[in-house]
Amino acid sequence: MTFYESLPTLNAFLNGAAAILLAIGYVLIRNRRREAHKRVMIAAFAVSTVFLASYLLHHFHAGLVYFQGTGAIRTVYLWILGTHTVLAITVPVLAIITLNRGLAARYDKHRVIAKWTLPIWMYVSVTGVVVYLMLYHL
Repeated sequence: MTFYESLPTLNAFLNGAAAILLAIGYVLIRNRRREAHKRVMIAAFAVSTVFLASYLLHHFHAGLVYFQGTGAIRTVYLWILGTHTVLAITVPVLAIITLNRGLAARYDKHRVIAKWTLPIWMYVSVTGVVVYLMLYHL
């Protein structure tokens, strides 16, 4: 297996790690552990940034990869991929705005956008793993 062929697996791992970090960050802030929340959310952003670079590198070299399934599973795959893709476009912008507001201690504005950013970012991270599993292991 070449380096480029290993990137989809790395990308799924990074998406999964981001989802775990997001969940931990949520629990931390619900328990009022602001500094720990801050560190974990910065880590989630870093992991997602590495994911994006790796994803773009993979698709630059591999091009498009098509799902081979047919019937109902293809419909499910395309629905998951479609929602994942549309929402994934929003994540970098939402994450940057949310992170900036938190780091600037504008907590009232941070909370307002974080209520949108977290579930969208979580959905994109989890469905990224699902898309990988369906594409490469079904």
